[in-house]
Amino acid sequence: MRTAKFFLITAAAVAGFFFALTNGSVEISSAQVFSTLAGSTELDETRRQILENIRLPRAIVAMLVGVNLSLSGAILQAVMKNPLADPHIIGISSGAGLFGIFVLMIFDDAGKIMTPAAFVGALLAAALIYVLAWRDGIRPIRVILAGVAVSAFLGAGISALLIFAGDKVHGALLWMVGGLSARSWQHVWILLPYSIAGTALTFLAARHLNVLQLGDEVATGLGVRVNLVRSLLTAVAALLAASAVCVAGLLGFVGLIVPHTARLILGSDYRILLPGAAFLGAATVTISDTVARTIFAPTELPVGILTALLGAPFFLYLLRREL
Repeated sequence: MRTAKFFLITAAAVAGFFFALTNGSVEISSAQVFSTLAGSTELDETRRQILENIRLPRAIVAMLVGVNLSLSGAILQAVMKNPLADPHIIGISSGAGLFGIFVLMIFDDAGKIMTPAAFVGALLAAALIYVLAWRDGIRPIRVILAGVAVSAFLGAGISALLIFAGDKVHGALLWMVGGLSARSWQHVWILLPYSIAGTALTFLAARHLNVLQLGDEVATGLGVRVNLVRSLLTAVAALLAASAVCVAGLLGFVGLIVPHTARLILGSDYRILLPGAAFLGAATVTISDTVARTIFAPTELPVGILTALLGAPFFLYLLRREL
């Protein structure tokens, strides 16, 4: 049964990818997409350019962003023992955004160093949350309260930077909301190495995440260096979130909704949960982005608005259930 559910999630990711390629102001059929991807030149030049240089890279970016944010959320929920943990809600994305914008202000061509800088910002934000929430151990409610405070503080810093140097940061409003407009192959190549590295490290850590679910004392008894493992996994989550923020902006709630949904469908074994969350995250962002850019065509709605409309009620439901 679980294998069938995993297959359906994988099929949803593939379907979301082709849904993104076939829908838009210019009609391109599934058969034309398949034939073009297979190397056929039968499609006319205009449609081929739209498919290969506009829709295809945007769909790939959407999938990678969905994977990164979903895996980041799954890791944070495990290591922080908090079902409400999400890189956007607890401030890790804001830390990445603050450092990313700062780099954009200083350097004219910051493409190669923006993600490392954002990673540092995300890591410092995570460390600050730990310091503020720690008192004889970590309690879930303290983590979320500290995270909300850190997110608000860093969000104010981002707003201040945009006010003082808004002319140097193009598309600031879209970036703050979270969107994938005009994403190109350049963004694919920026994001891909971090996605591959972060995903590989996350999958390798599945066993440790399973052990952490048993509690710190049991994990220590099984030979796991809990604090070291928790710190390293938080760094991996920060890397995944930072790379997504650099490309998609402050896209919220994906890291909250997707891991919970995957857990309901596949169970709590992280060896299955993590791949399931990755595919479900890819499907969620690609489908949401396609709907957002076509529902009010020719006006394009940033995908972050749609994920917030879906995610905010889900967050309130979880908050009410936990408290």
